Amino acid sequence: MDKNQQILIKLAHTKMPFGKYEGRYLIELPEYYVVWYSQKGFPKGQLGEQLQLVYELKLNGLEDLVRNIKKQYPKL
Repeated sequence: MDKNQQILIKLAHTKMPFGKYEGRYLIELPEYYVVWYSQKGFPKGQLGEQLQLVYELKLNGLEDLVRNIKKQYPKL
């Protein structure tokens, strides 16, 4: 398994740790919320990198890719 696969598998199982959408999987965050972060600035660290990836995936209509990964790899 390569690094990109590992990143997507981890993303598929990561939940928002705080705020209005705490506990929701990152890929399930509303698009407007992720766009807001892209304009405001993503948080530092791994969460920011993951939210940036979610933004790119949503922008390109690829959310189902991550949803399918989550089904294929149900546990980390």
